[in-house]
Amino acid sequence: MTTVVHIPVLSQELVDLLNPVPDGVYLDATFGGGGHTRELLRRLGPDGIVVVMDRDREALERAALGMDDPRVRYVHGSFSEMAEKVRALGFEELDGVIMDLGISMMQMKDESRGFSFRSTAPLDMRMDRSLPLTAADIVNGWSEREIARILKEFGEEKKALQIAREIVKQRKRERIETCVQLSAIVERVYRRRGRIHPATKTFQALRIAVNDELTQLSEGLSNAVSILKKGGRLCVITYHSLEDRIVKRFILASERQEGSLVRLNKKPITPLWDEQRRNPSSRSAKLRGVEKL
Repeated sequence: MTTVVHIPVLSQELVDLLNPVPDGVYLDATFGGGGHTRELLRRLGPDGIVVVMDRDREALERAALGMDDPRVRYVHGSFSEMAEKVRALGFEELDGVIMDLGISMMQMKDESRGFSFRSTAPLDMRMDRSLPLTAADIVNGWSEREIARILKEFGEEKKALQIAREIVKQRKRERIETCVQLSAIVERVYRRRGRIHPATKTFQALRIAVNDELTQLSEGLSNAVSILKKGGRLCVITYHSLEDRIVKRFILASERQEGSLVRLNKKPITPLWDEQRRNPSSRSAKLRGVEKL
């Protein structure tokens, strides 16, 4: 098996913005490969605590093997369960919350997970494998109209209707089981290959639909603010316009209507050229931070 090197995005910038206190209690709500947690632990004292949460149980299992630190607490859960899970551990208020959205490179490179359009594995895309719905269920069972809707809404795919039509046509011949089968369908619609694979937006849309990511994000932002103490900070990294729009609107509404948050940076922090060169997946990242009033 190929070893996947996890490179955290905007790690220094995120923890700088979080401005941790040595004995604080923090939540990394998207543990993934653990890069942000490791940087945060370096900044904490012996009495500091980091609760690490992920909806991917396999990520947590890797964490337990690779991070032997008594200051870490592990919890399996989704954004919508954030406050409940943290309070169940005995923490009523937190000094800070980290949310690094999207898919981790470890999930992408694990072909059995079905996230990559180059994979011969089954179309799965579940971040939490206990979820009932898979990407294969959508492409083989949903109507042409519903498939086109999610491709347009969640992938901002210009050829959503043509791709949905081709999917329905293909599944009448045989069930669409694998990632490469779906990739080939999208390539037939585009009839070309550019720098960015033509199936990228289709796969993004299906992943968002399978994991209900945008609803989870909205609920997660509310949960995070509810468990922050006064002066506590929330830092969020987004990777596409749909995520960033939700985060930006949430922050603006909380500032203007409720007066419960204040922005730490007026414009999002983006990776420097050197980081983009070392880690191309960081190119679209945007970091926003807020403090609870």
